[in-house]
Amino acid sequence: MLSEKEILENLEKGVFINPDTDEVIINKLQVNDDQEDLLTEFGVEFLKKYQDVFKKRNYTDFFKHFLIRYRNTESLLKTRQELRNLTSISRLENKMEKDNISVIAMVKEKSETKKGNIILTVEDPTGEIKVLVTPRNKKLYNFAKDIVLDEVLGISGVMGTNIIFSNSIICPDIPITHELKKHPEEIYAAFIGDLHFGSRVFLEEEFTKMLSWIRGELGSDKQREMAKKIKYIFMTGDLVEGMGIYPGQEKDIDEKYHNIKKQYEVVASWLKKIPKDKIVIVCPGNHDYGRMAEPQLPLTNEYSAPLSKLKNVVQVSNPSFINFAKTESFPGFNLILYHGGSLIYYSENVPSIRQAGGQKVVNQTMKFLLQRRHLAPTHGSTLYIPDPEKDFLFIDTIPDFFITGHIHRANVDSYRNITTINASCWTGKTENQVKRGLENQPAKLPIVNLHTRQVKIINFLSEEHKGVMKK
Repeated sequence: MLSEKEILENLEKGVFINPDTDEVIINKLQVNDDQEDLLTEFGVEFLKKYQDVFKKRNYTDFFKHFLIRYRNTESLLKTRQELRNLTSISRLENKMEKDNISVIAMVKEKSETKKGNIILTVEDPTGEIKVLVTPRNKKLYNFAKDIVLDEVLGISGVMGTNIIFSNSIICPDIPITHELKKHPEEIYAAFIGDLHFGSRVFLEEEFTKMLSWIRGELGSDKQREMAKKIKYIFMTGDLVEGMGIYPGQEKDIDEKYHNIKKQYEVVASWLKKIPKDKIVIVCPGNHDYGRMAEPQLPLTNEYSAPLSKLKNVVQVSNPSFINFAKTESFPGFNLILYHGGSLIYYSENVPSIRQAGGQKVVNQTMKFLLQRRHLAPTHGSTLYIPDPEKDFLFIDTIPDFFITGHIHRANVDSYRNITTINASCWTGKTENQVKRGLENQPAKLPIVNLHTRQVKIINFLSEEHKGVMKK
């Protein structure tokens, strides 16, 4: 048997070990020729393609990673009109008191005084300084209350003695001018959230009904026509319940599926029923087999091998940045597919989101991340791999769709012409989910008409289970 140290070193390399046999399984990232043809047929391209860096990480990697994160956001902020008189922190010592200044800085610390003032300690590559925000400017003060550690902001104000009295703070955000794209044809995209197949509370009846509807076997003539026009199906991860994800999980797994290979075999048999005129794009989640740290590699290991045999299923990383539905006359839609590992952190740690309902208002959390142009701006908000060359969680390309899962809620909203969708789930409640604060809204399928950009949520929850979900 391998030692714990050897297992951890291999996990860093994207190599997984069968704990029973010590068999080595390497995640493969390449797309085969058949899938290249499939992607071309459906007008799908990868805007960013995660390639794993096979090396052990150290302190320097974290330092370089955060420097890259700073530079990425700096490039978005430095052209903003609000940041006139922009300078570096080290040059502030040459400024006189009451001079107007602006800096771009990362939040290192945040505190509140007895008088209710908010004090930020911010830093850039040249130094650090404190920033004071008072309750007198209510709009700015409310914004400052939601500031989280490690985010990069543009700060304007007047100089004091080794402090900035701020009168404006901005985040990189999405441009107001972002276009609402509409496809020239009436085609649809569907979004399937966490299956958790193998769980004893997997909603098999509802999931079967949903697949039958997608196949055009159920519903009115109008509904069948809609199902026929679905060309894209995106799945947000947690296809299986997995094994060893949390203490005591074995009691939540159906006794027939205490084998993760078996879980994936059955999931593949379900997905095989999806008609071949629809492309299925799948990212992993924290319950799937593989590295939990983000970015997660595609599900191409031996345990999930049955998925790789499906001709119309494309397995992508978590997160993935994708352009889809592109034609000769239409540029396609940009989409972020993210399981959502950071969502719970911000629902609990951003005051305005927590007070509005936390996980129940996942649309507000998604808006918060879009405004910060990062899927996990705070160190510790999700488990991640510090890449010293790039920050894969940075939102460099403005999406038309931002799709997440993990929260188990059906939620649709729009922010500056970006459609935000949290894609429900297909599982009932477990004791672990209750402890984590998850309040499932299962068996709901968001469908987007790409021609009108209107969203419908189709409810497949049976009458039998509706009462159970309310308890």
